Amino acid sequence: MFVDHVKVYVKGGDGGDGMVGFRREKYVPLGGPAGGDGGNGGDVIFEVEEGLRTLMDFRYKRIFKATRGVHGGSKNMHGANADDLIIKVPPGTVVKNEETGEVIADLVEHGQQAVIARGGRGGRGNSRFATPANPAPELSEKGEPGFELNVELELKVLADVGLVGFPSVGKSTLLSVVSAAKPKIAPYHFTTIVPNLGMVETEDHRSFAMADLPGLIEGAHEGIGLGHQFLRHIERTRVIVHVIDMSGMEGRDPYEDYLTINDELKQYNLRLTERPQIIVANKMDMPDSEDNLKIFKEKVGADMKVFPVSAISRQGLQELLFAVADMLEVAPEFPLEELVEEETETSVMYKYQAKEDDFTVTRDDDGAFVLAGGSVERLFKMTDFSREDSIRRFSRQLRGMGIDDALRQRGAKDGDIVRLLRFEFEFIE
Repeated sequence: MFVDHVKVYVKGGDGGDGMVGFRREKYVPLGGPAGGDGGNGGDVIFEVEEGLRTLMDFRYKRIFKATRGVHGGSKNMHGANADDLIIKVPPGTVVKNEETGEVIADLVEHGQQAVIARGGRGGRGNSRFATPANPAPELSEKGEPGFELNVELELKVLADVGLVGFPSVGKSTLLSVVSAAKPKIAPYHFTTIVPNLGMVETEDHRSFAMADLPGLIEGAHEGIGLGHQFLRHIERTRVIVHVIDMSGMEGRDPYEDYLTINDELKQYNLRLTERPQIIVANKMDMPDSEDNLKIFKEKVGADMKVFPVSAISRQGLQELLFAVADMLEVAPEFPLEELVEEETETSVMYKYQAKEDDFTVTRDDDGAFVLAGGSVERLFKMTDFSREDSIRRFSRQLRGMGIDDALRQRGAKDGDIVRLLRFEFEFIE
């Protein structure tokens, strides 16, 4: 089964907890704090594996969580950092944020990696909080939660040349005779239901990848027929080979076919019109093909080069392949326009941290004040509420963020309930 679109959940590993510990050696008076830091959680990393051709593996596993860091130990021992979770994806995979639709990573080269969900840092042990005023703090941090998000994976076949056209115009036959690919060929519409990829080599030893895409019909960009599922695969191609049935066997007009397919490409993505296009008049071995070709050339004009071929009898193919290879030598790359310009790792982390810097104060139906926001929720999760020193530090941090003042502005008074995540606190003046 060919799978080219899936949705998965990824979560970086939580950081390990810091430890509250003290030196207790017999001959070391006033030994002081010795609690170690927790280790960092693992990152979730997508890596391109050249041998993969489909996203099939993600149909059976859709949740990916990296492991958490090891907790800190006594004698200032640092907890071990967790290993990164590396997930293999096929070349041509585009990773998008499901919520915003933004492109996080465009993975095309073998071995290319992108950090999709960063692991949390380890919590600090009590030896980190020692000061002259408090030389023996009973205070430590819990590990930072790892970042989590839902992502969409889209596979866009990496082909230099894309074959487009109506069903049964001979795209699969053409690919089968110019490459070693073995697509399914049969005398009915939509024989091809998945993209087929083949390597083509010309007589002068130039090579390129050619993809045979499932047949398009009118309205494909709106979801009609099979072609709309695979229009995304033509976005990466640098040259479009438009195959037309010049015999008119299906009762359609070749020129109308030409206009319809081009309109579908334009409606799907306007940037597809920038790509150079080669017109192939196929099935020239049929009786009416010569007459139809003359009429077709008059309608498209002398500026458009048309290559008459017969894929089944292999006539005219070498000239066509030479023309495609020549065009590829001058055709530019067409990057995905949605892709962010910054480095993937930096841009992903910046976007999610920026969203978490603020907090909001709202009221529930029962009159309780509800506190929310990435930064305050992260501080809460990293606080050890079993220790008085940690609670006092959390209170100071909230005051420093301006949350106390924001609650007073919303009308909070002594004794009111403040809710954060699933926990409730009492507001004290």
